Amino acid sequence: MNKVVSVKPLDGKKVAIVLSDGRSGVFDVSPYIKSEFFQRLNDDSYFSQVSLFFTGIGWPEGQDLGPDTIAAELEVAPE
Repeated sequence: MNKVVSVKPLDGKKVAIVLSDGRSGVFDVSPYIKSEFFQRLNDDSYFSQVSLFFTGIGWPEGQDLGPDTIAAELEVAPE
């Protein structure tokens, strides 16, 4: 099973991701912020608190995204 091993907040509601299979790239969180559950992520200071959460990523108030979603939509960095 793939998992997120590193996450770093970026500008524009994106995060830099490294997966356990070695792939790395950028994941755009903005499409998810349209959901009421993720509205808190509109606050840049809160968004920057992203961290590893189980095998995916999450924020202090419980918003989270799993590794399958992230892997499927990851903009892989060119090698």
